[in-house]
Amino acid sequence: MRPARTAAISLALLIALAQQALSQDASRMSCEELWLARNQIYANNGYCFQTQRARAIFGPGCIPPYGKLAPEEAREVSALQSWERRRGCAN
Repeated sequence: MRPARTAAISLALLIALAQQALSQDASRMSCEELWLARNQIYANNGYCFQTQRARAIFGPGCIPPYGKLAPEEAREVSALQSWERRRGCAN
């Protein structure tokens, strides 16, 4: 398989995992799943990603509303971050 095709498949898989992670119970998620779920929420809201890792998975973003979260989304992000801290995840 060509490297570009492999990268595209890997990227598609990561995005699918991020979307699946949003529907999971955070207490059962790995650090990677927590990170993917949290950043999927931001990606859904056009956040302007700065890190190479996030840009590779979610794209650069930067579309309205530029990462502005609704109250329920902000609560979900806060809960996911809390689980990341509990697990000792490196961001």
